[in-house]
Amino acid sequence: MANLRVRQAAEYVGLSKSFLDKARCFGAGPAFAKLGKTIIYSTDDLDAWVAANRRAPANDNLRAARAAA
Repeated sequence: MANLRVRQAAEYVGLSKSFLDKARCFGAGPAFAKLGKTIIYSTDDLDAWVAANRRAPANDNLRAARAAA
């Protein structure tokens, strides 16, 4: 488990630093730690957040519905 600062974490998950900043303010982003003024993200927390936000492609849902009919 590595700890990354905001810019590094954004690069790690393929998003912008601005997105992580806004998500943190609204409580929608990955878990983080605040050490003084420094925000850090654990790579384990980033991986878990990405996994929790996985979605099946819409066309896979359609295929599954057709197969069940």
